[in-house]
Amino acid sequence: MWARNLLFVAVVIGGALTLRASLFPSSTDARKVKFDPGLTQGDDFRAVVHHVDAAFRTEWHDRGLTAAPRATDLAVARRLSLALTGSVPALEELRQFETQPAESRLDGWANHLLADRRFADYFAERLARAYVGTEDGPLIAYRKRRYLAWLSDELLKNTSYAEIVRQMISAQGLNTDKPAVNFIAATFDETRKAPDPEKLAIRVSRAFLGLRIDCAQCHDHFLEPSWKQTHFQALAAFFGQATHVITNVADGGAGEYRFEDRVHGGTHEVAPAVPMRPDLLPADGTRRERLAAWVTHPDNVYFSRAKVNRVWAMMFGRPLLARIEAQTLDEPVPPALDVLANDFARHGHDLKRLILLIASTDVFRLDSAAPFEITDAHDAAWAAFPLTRLRPEQVIGSVIQAASVTTIDQRSHVFTRLKRYFNERDFVKRYGDAADDEFAKSSGTIPQRLLMMNGDLVDGKAKEELLNASTQIALFAAGDGAAVETAYLSVLTRPPTPAERDHFTAKLAGTTGDARKRRLADLYWVLFNSTELSFNH
Repeated sequence: MWARNLLFVAVVIGGALTLRASLFPSSTDARKVKFDPGLTQGDDFRAVVHHVDAAFRTEWHDRGLTAAPRATDLAVARRLSLALTGSVPALEELRQFETQPAESRLDGWANHLLADRRFADYFAERLARAYVGTEDGPLIAYRKRRYLAWLSDELLKNTSYAEIVRQMISAQGLNTDKPAVNFIAATFDETRKAPDPEKLAIRVSRAFLGLRIDCAQCHDHFLEPSWKQTHFQALAAFFGQATHVITNVADGGAGEYRFEDRVHGGTHEVAPAVPMRPDLLPADGTRRERLAAWVTHPDNVYFSRAKVNRVWAMMFGRPLLARIEAQTLDEPVPPALDVLANDFARHGHDLKRLILLIASTDVFRLDSAAPFEITDAHDAAWAAFPLTRLRPEQVIGSVIQAASVTTIDQRSHVFTRLKRYFNERDFVKRYGDAADDEFAKSSGTIPQRLLMMNGDLVDGKAKEELLNASTQIALFAAGDGAAVETAYLSVLTRPPTPAERDHFTAKLAGTTGDARKRRLADLYWVLFNSTELSFNH
């Protein structure tokens, strides 16, 4: 009994100290956020941002559009956190954010997130959808968790994106010792007892080049005359000699790639060839090494454009070029996309630099609302930040983080992290996942609303339990107004409006003990179920 009582006292004291640190950050806080603007202050960096901003301003002028005003710093900080970590910022992070100089805190916040393991883990999960799909894949042959861990490590180190892709396309070895080979292993075909050349050709063209050459898999492309069936077959042939024995991926198979002629019958051997810019294909190396070098060549504009377009979509919720994996060779490219793609190639395909560039642009920092009507024309020209629904893991990630006054990250207790992992997995399964087609437009469903309103997980994160933020705020916040303000900041990353503050302060007035905890729990439940929480704006 005494041990349980001692534990209870320790938890209460810990909660009090934690909340106090969140509400009143000091130089002695254990988790200090490093707000370093870094390379965003360099002349070359600022020049690229200026060129992107100028491209959009020119379009707005030509269309006779007035752009939305600038969003608040808290709104932009929320966007960055959702895009880079999959959840709203933690309360203790926001308290420190508010103390930073206004002119540099957003740049510092972006750099802080990019240096955090949360970014690497979340981006690895998002990118893996395009690279290896969402299924677990063939047992034994494929190690998805090992692949994700490797990809996360590479992103955290800021390994050149081109080098990451080269490893995925060309690596050989065991799927545990050389986790990049799981890109190949994920396509293991039980019939062939080898990686599937057609699936690999599709993934390379879509995920790395943004081109849908697989429409020519069975016949010449009807809508894109540049793509012939022979182009697809020759691309697949680069993987014809790849082998997979138990857990080992290698090259040097005796066979060649052959396709089945369903019109005339029989099979035909195909030599490897690239569908365009053969001058970029090196003569030396294994077939997969040569293909990897061609795909990632600095002069292969489709490689850089595809990555910029995908990262843009991950940060805005919508791609700059609408067809993220189905560009055409002669498709008009927005000037801003080419500015960013050229810089991406020129700086060694530096992914973190690309993210910082996008985050520093005026268009990323526009409000989603304006004192005038936001029309379809504004939306098409990016003259206002687009309103998009959060992904399932962003919704539940935000609920879980908002229910804690401290940051849930790699420094959290292992049980906290495991609980978050299983909570997210269960919620996404119930909520519904877009799988590989993650940028498709979607609307909320009745089952999703019911899950938020009646589900045990959301209810459990709001109710009056000692470790929940709502209870800790009820116990330790300095007054009714501070309690309401802290709850809004934790869940919606903004202070309440005067009307909201007055309404909920009146609800709390005069309450103590369990009644006060219930009122704060009710407020949390309302905020969790607000439309505002479920949208990026």
